[in-house]
Amino acid sequence: MSKAGTRRKSRELALQMLFQLDMGKQTADEVRNTFWNERRDLDGKVRGFADDLFRVAAERQAEIDQIVERNAEHWRMDRMAAVDRNVLRCGVAEMLGFADTPKPVVINEALEIARRFSTPESVTFINGVLDSAARELDRAKDDSPRRHGEDGVS
Repeated sequence: MSKAGTRRKSRELALQMLFQLDMGKQTADEVRNTFWNERRDLDGKVRGFADDLFRVAAERQAEIDQIVERNAEHWRMDRMAAVDRNVLRCGVAEMLGFADTPKPVVINEALEIARRFSTPESVTFINGVLDSAARELDRAKDDSPRRHGEDGVS
């Protein structure tokens, strides 16, 4: 499997775990245990990235949900379709936790997954929310104070 294929599979698995966490009212550890017990034959790289992405999304869910709601005008998380809400959580989690992945790649991957698991209307919605969230995160990064000496001035 190519690196891109491995990453896509990992993102889909992370989405499934987030969906299970969202719907099943289990703890993140319970979800992780039951999820991986049913999938023992997966490639280690696929599982590793899926686990990392799920961990970031679960640990930072309150922050991620605020980012999503700010960028989904007039939509609360509990009013969104469960698949869409979790695709968005997964995408924002990757933007926050894996800054080395270019945001357009994160968005494109989220859209491909939405095409597979959600509706055509949802793809447009998810694209708009993630694009707006990416711009917000880029602005926040640009506005963050520089550490002493980074700008060449001592």
